[in-house]
Order: sequence, then C-alpha cells, then structure tokens
Amino acid sequence: MTDNDTYKQQEHTLASTNAVKSRKRQEDQQSFLDIYRNKRLYPFFQPILDFRSLKYIGVEGFIRGPEVSILHKPQALFLVAKQMGLQPQFEGLCRNLIFTEFAKFNQNGCLFLNVSINCLDDFDFLDGNTTHLATHFNILPKQIVLEITGTQTIDDFTTLQTLLHNYQQLGYRIAIDDFGEGASNLRLWSEIKPDFVKINQYFITGIAEDKVKFNMVRAICEMAASSHVAIIAEGIETEAELTVLRDLNIAYGQGDIIAEPQSVPQLILKESVSSILYRKITPVAAPIFVSETVTVTASTLLNPVEPIYVEYNNDEVFDRFEHEPKLLVLPVVDPDSKPIGLINRYTLIDRFARPFRRELFGKRSCKLFMNKTPIIVDHITPIQDIGRILSQAASVNMLDGFIITEHDRYIGVGSSQMVMAMVTEMQLRAARYANPLTGLPGNVPINETIERLLLRKLDFTACYCDLDHFKPYNDVYGYSRGDDLIQFLGEILIDVASGEYDFAGHIGGDDFMLLLQSTDWQQLLQQGIEKFDAGMQDFLDQQHILDGGYYGEDRKGNKVFHSIPALSIGCLTVTPGMFNSHHEISSAVVDTKKRAKKISGSNVFIERRLLTKYGTGSV
Repeated sequence: MTDNDTYKQQEHTLASTNAVKSRKRQEDQQSFLDIYRNKRLYPFFQPILDFRSLKYIGVEGFIRGPEVSILHKPQALFLVAKQMGLQPQFEGLCRNLIFTEFAKFNQNGCLFLNVSINCLDDFDFLDGNTTHLATHFNILPKQIVLEITGTQTIDDFTTLQTLLHNYQQLGYRIAIDDFGEGASNLRLWSEIKPDFVKINQYFITGIAEDKVKFNMVRAICEMAASSHVAIIAEGIETEAELTVLRDLNIAYGQGDIIAEPQSVPQLILKESVSSILYRKITPVAAPIFVSETVTVTASTLLNPVEPIYVEYNNDEVFDRFEHEPKLLVLPVVDPDSKPIGLINRYTLIDRFARPFRRELFGKRSCKLFMNKTPIIVDHITPIQDIGRILSQAASVNMLDGFIITEHDRYIGVGSSQMVMAMVTEMQLRAARYANPLTGLPGNVPINETIERLLLRKLDFTACYCDLDHFKPYNDVYGYSRGDDLIQFLGEILIDVASGEYDFAGHIGGDDFMLLLQSTDWQQLLQQGIEKFDAGMQDFLDQQHILDGGYYGEDRKGNKVFHSIPALSIGCLTVTPGMFNSHHEISSAVVDTKKRAKKISGSNVFIERRLLTKYGTGSV
C-alpha cells in the first residue's frame, strides 16, 4: 500500500467516524426534543440531614429523563439543551415540574435548586415564573436555596455578584455546589459570601482512609467556621465516611446512606443512620493530621502527563482526550521539551461540539486552541508562592493548572485546586499553632518559614526580640499587666513586620522572632524600639518612671532595685549557603540576643556573618 493509499484510508476512516458522531448527535437532539415537548421529565428529591438535630433541613431537587433513555441522567439532558440553545427554556420547565412536586410534600423545609450561571439574569427566572411559582405553591423565598456550581466558567464576577445580591434581597439563599472541583471555587466563595458550601463527592469518597482528603475537608470546614458558612457534605455512601464527617463537626450531609433520591423523598430518619451519628467512637483508620516541619514544593504535586508536541493536530489531541477520560489538560512542548502551551479538555471539546468545527479545524495545528500563556513554575517552587501566582494572575482558568519544569524543561503538570486546598490547610495549621495571647504564629510556623527562606536561597535577617527585666515587672505589677505588656509588644512587632515579605512570630512568654526581607529593616526596628519606649510609660506608675525603676525581692527575699523593662533585639543577617537548617539559625540568633541584652536600655544589636572559603566569620 502506498503512502497515498494510506492517507486516503485514514481520510475515509475519519469521515466515517465523523459521520457516526454526527448521526449520534442528531439522534440525541431528536430524543431531547421528544422529551422536552412531551414533558417526559421526572423530578427526584434527595434529603439533606442536619447531623446535630438529626432532622432534615430540606431536599435537593433535580430532573431525570425516561429510565430507558440515553438521556436519563440530568447531566446528559442539560448538555444537549445547552448545545441546542434551549438551556433557559429547559431550566424553566424543570423548575416548574420540581416546584409542583415539592409542593405536594413540602413541610416548611428548604428546596435546593441547581441553577446555571448564564440563566441567572433571565427575566423569567428573576422576576417572572420562579417568583410566581413559589407564590402559587405557597413556598417562601427563604425556603429556596440556589445552588451555583463552581465548575462553570465565570467571566464577570462583578455582574454575578450583583445578580446574586438581588436574589438575596428577595429572600433567596445561595449555595456553592461541587466545591473543590471547579475552576472558581475559592473566589466564588469570597465574592458571593454563600449561606451553604457543598463539598464535592470526590473529597468525601474514601475520606476515612485518605489522609489528603481528610485534611482538605478539615481545612474547608475551618475556613467555613471562620466565615460563618454552613458545610454540606455530598455523596456520603459508607458508615466510615459518615462517622468521620460527624467527627469533623460538619453541619449537614447528603448521600445514599442517609436517603436515596426518590420521586417522593423518605423524610423519616433511618435508625441505622441515627445510631452512627450518636455513636461516640471514631474508626482507628480515620487519618490523624501530624504536623511536620517540611517545605512543600511543586514537585510534591507533580503529575507526569505525557506531553504532546507542537506538530500535533487537533484531531490527534481530541483522540488523546477520548482515550484518557480523566485527562483534563495536555501540555504542549517544543522539540527541546520546553513548554509552550496547554490545551484544556473542555475548551477543545466545546469547540468541536459546534457544527462542522471538527471538519474545519481537525487537521489544523494544536496551537490553534492552545493557551499560549500558561503558568510555568520550577519544581522547587514552594506551594505558597504558587498560590500567590495563581491568585494574582489577571485571567487564569483554574482547571488548566500549571506546568512544572526542571532546568526549563517540562517534567509534569500540577493542579490549581490542590494548591489552593494545601495553602488553605497550611494557613489554618499556622493558626492552630498560633500563640493564644498575641495570635501570632508559634514555633512550628516560625521554623517552617525559616526553612522556606533557606530553600529559596534568599537573604533575610532573623531577629530575636526579648524584654529585659520582665520577671520583676510581673512580680511588682502582676501577671495580668504583664500579659498586657506582651500584647503591646506583639502589636509593635506586627507593625514592624507588616510588609509582604516580613514575618513576625511569638516563641513564647516575652520572646518573639522576626524574619525580615525588607531593605529598610534597620529603620523599621529602630521605629519599633522608639514606639516601645514611648508606650512603656503607660504601663508604669508615675513614681517608678521618676525613679527609673522599682524595688522587688530576689529569690532569697532580699530587696533589689530593678530597672524598668527594655526591649533588646538581636539581629543575625543570613545569606545563602551560610546555614543549613532552622536549628542552626535558632542557635546563632539566640547568641546575638544575649549580646543585645548585655547593653543597657532598649537597643538593636546586629551581627553580620560573612561566608568565605575559610568558613563563616562575624563582623
């Protein structure tokens, strides 16, 4: 067979494949029109349980097609509706049917209703049919919870925020659905301030055995608690999952183990479920978070997806996605394995879903639908830095993730959602290790920050801050005034390290640590010293100020004169290669603090170490 014959055979096969797909698409659309016009749609409802009161707060309503139809599942129905440009009308019909059935068993519970973002500004939804339907069936707006799915692409957050505010003004409540799965989850949470957040089933399945999922869900729960948002766990299917979620103090749950979706929901709680929720025991397999002083880098999240080369055409890319259903992105590299772009699965499929698009663009270069400006990070980039890059990017599809390189050559891809979840967990973990008196990060976050700076090979200054004569002050004025003085010092040091590149931590008692990268750090420390000395006057009696101190007893009961408290700061300049760990830095900076305390009054002592071929020296 000649090359020409091979090419013709490939063309024939491609044409046959496209013809089959075209016929299938037409059959799907004909089936949809039959279902739509004849209203062969069936509402189903799944109850949502309050784990604390063991009562159902409401149900989620959704639509299914005929059981024998290929369009039985709601995802298939709504996909075809969107392709045919009938999404607003179809959603309106579904709402009508769901309201009608909900009214038959409504017992003042909530109705959770999925709403696509592009239908929110539809007149019939906001001011027309939905409000009339609710009024007709005696359903109050506060009973309706609009579920906005974060997996949908959001181009205009300002408009979305305005729309949802209008709904909230009317009394509707808002939920984010499928949290953790989509492209805009975290920003959506921040922008619209929802009443509920529903955690995607992916993070619930296997949570009793999966430490990563456990810690991610716990991070989401703690974030929700700080922003007064109620969490709903979706897709709970096993006893172990239900028990772990109970112990995480999640408010609400939804899943087959609690109640399966039915046309008329079962609103009587199963005895098996109540016994699990009342049981005061946790499975030993439930993962327990163990704090480790490690720096998490991009390489931790590396997924070594085999890249495609710039010579590939769109048909070849499409076939790759078809054969690998779980593949979301494909990196594009040049002949030297240097990354030049990313192709998103859904972007390509959406382009090809339109009539004749595959025939027109299938043989064109894959660069046509490629994101030419993907986020690219080196494999040793810390997770916190990647999170900052993602949050500051002007326009980025979170589903794209980012490309990971080593020596500028592609080695894999990383997940944006995973980064955001891990950054959130790190922030919450830092909060858990905060000093209860000042709220500043404690020893674990201090050490982790030092390790991170060492890994990045950055110049910084470690500053040990300590109060002179603090114990006598406590003895004379009492521990309550002593705590006030420590809090006052903490506030000053927070101001000193208020820059984006500076860090303030509380070791314990009257000991603090600053890690400064600002170029004007000496000036900032001097300002801190001046603020402390001026403010110290408010913590002393007038006579003690005039005397310059006060009398107290030493350990043997002898009367001893003590000077008023002063602030000593020992500073150690750190350059790359000088130290190997936070242990070495901690030991060295303690020595500088001791030397600072030998100087009378508040002061800053600076030790500059030089790294030479003969070792480290001080100046």
